[in-house]
Amino acid sequence: MTVIDISASVMQFLLAFIVVAPLLGAVAALLPAPPGLRGKSPDQAVLRHGVTVTGAVLIAAIVLAVGFDHDHPATMQATTDISWIPALDVRIHLGIDGISLPLLVLTALLTFLCALYSYFKLPAGPSPKAFVALVLVLESGTLATFAVLDLLLFFLAFEMVLIPMYFLIARWGGGQRQAAAWKFILYTLLGSVVMLLGLLLVGLKSGTFDMVALATDNGRGLTTSVQVIAVLAIGLGLAVKTPMWPLHSWLPDAHTAAPTVGSVLLAGVLLKMGTYGFVRILLPIAPDGMRTFAPYLAAFAVVGIVYGSLACLALARTGAKGDLKRLIAYSSVGHMGFVLLGIATMTPTGVNGALFANIAHGLITGLLFFLVGAVKDRYGTADLDTLAGATGAALYGRAPRLGALLAFAAVASLGLPGLAGFWGEMLTLFGAYSPAEGLSRPAFRTFMAIGAFGTLLTAAYMLIVVRRVCMGEHTPHSRLSPDDRAPQAAAGPQPSGAAGARPATTTPQLADIQTYEAVTWTPLAALTVLAGLWPAVLLGLTDPAVQQLLAGGKS
Repeated sequence: MTVIDISASVMQFLLAFIVVAPLLGAVAALLPAPPGLRGKSPDQAVLRHGVTVTGAVLIAAIVLAVGFDHDHPATMQATTDISWIPALDVRIHLGIDGISLPLLVLTALLTFLCALYSYFKLPAGPSPKAFVALVLVLESGTLATFAVLDLLLFFLAFEMVLIPMYFLIARWGGGQRQAAAWKFILYTLLGSVVMLLGLLLVGLKSGTFDMVALATDNGRGLTTSVQVIAVLAIGLGLAVKTPMWPLHSWLPDAHTAAPTVGSVLLAGVLLKMGTYGFVRILLPIAPDGMRTFAPYLAAFAVVGIVYGSLACLALARTGAKGDLKRLIAYSSVGHMGFVLLGIATMTPTGVNGALFANIAHGLITGLLFFLVGAVKDRYGTADLDTLAGATGAALYGRAPRLGALLAFAAVASLGLPGLAGFWGEMLTLFGAYSPAEGLSRPAFRTFMAIGAFGTLLTAAYMLIVVRRVCMGEHTPHSRLSPDDRAPQAAAGPQPSGAAGARPATTTPQLADIQTYEAVTWTPLAALTVLAGLWPAVLLGLTDPAVQQLLAGGKS
């Protein structure tokens, strides 16, 4: 039931505004005097401009969600359909349904929170004007990906985010940022070239690039061989962006080098573009091709779940010299494996679980990267041995509220019942227990068992992280070389007195959660609890749309 009756023309305007406003804001940010709120300096003014534009987009997205007809979430709403390239029948076709609306709001929320966080904690780098403009271009491309309903427009929006993310990593990142940025752009561009060929094949063979018409046709206008080739080509490009094992190797390097807000947007938004493409394009447009590759997709998914968890365990173990940002990046490989497993089941239960896990991962991992960035700012490092506190400098003892929130995000990430991370993983496993007709039940039940084992591994490494970083279980000095102990000693109090004297027991305090950090992080924590306790809010949107999508657009 719609809470507020908003006319179709207003809804149409709101969606167009959401897509276009960040792009216009990016252009304005580069002007000599951006038309944002004035600050004490030009740098402060442009940062306020970024907060203003992303805030306006978030408000528009919330109004759009309020005006959305929740009684008919399977119907495309707020649609715009204008001819763009008549010779190719390419149209500027926008619209949202219960599948795309949550991702649209999540993108607007995370980008606003990143802009707000950057206003108080701008990463070191070149001009703030360029930083704000890149973030806004990134937002526009991501929002367009979730709103467009034309295959070629989808590809353009899909590619639009690559250049701004490349520069955010290369110019505002940390160590090894140039190599990480090049790895990111090369992997994603190569995948995109293959994906474009698949999209062109579908459009030319079917006679249209309109995603709604293609979904309604449900593959009947494409032969099985064309569908198989299309799924292979398009799926490869989407799998790189997801990322799916073994095409994931760009992700840990990108996250480790990226600034905090870059990691938040990369994990919380950009990874969702790949899995959204599987649901929006491949499942309804090439169902026979998806059925052919579904077992292989599921197999790669569960390998990714276990691989990501084992990599995190290796990084989390005592004396492993692991980087906490890198660990969270590898955890994303595992979590996105659950999303791919749900999609591979081709069932409403599995696909709903995948969509729920997408949103949960955006909220929880976005919060985790914010927190890890804050910890790194305070300690000067994200090295786990240093954070574990060989000198007794545990996070609970130095910044208790920050430590408590980090522990909360960690247990949410491991799928604790009552929090958002639980429902997506559970539904994907249920979907794997009873996959779609034509898929091997024994094989998918084996995948389900492997995925369930992956949840245990996830719990293991997350609890180790909480124990070491928050509680301060440290690596014994006997296992560390002098070079290993040097950075740890800098993080805590120095021994005093004669050789062999007992180290001082007092631990200097770190700055605990600041006001701007609390304002930035609270919405993510609150939504993690809300989605965990009231999953029907999200599932009520996605389920009717998924049911219709899998049925070929028939009500």
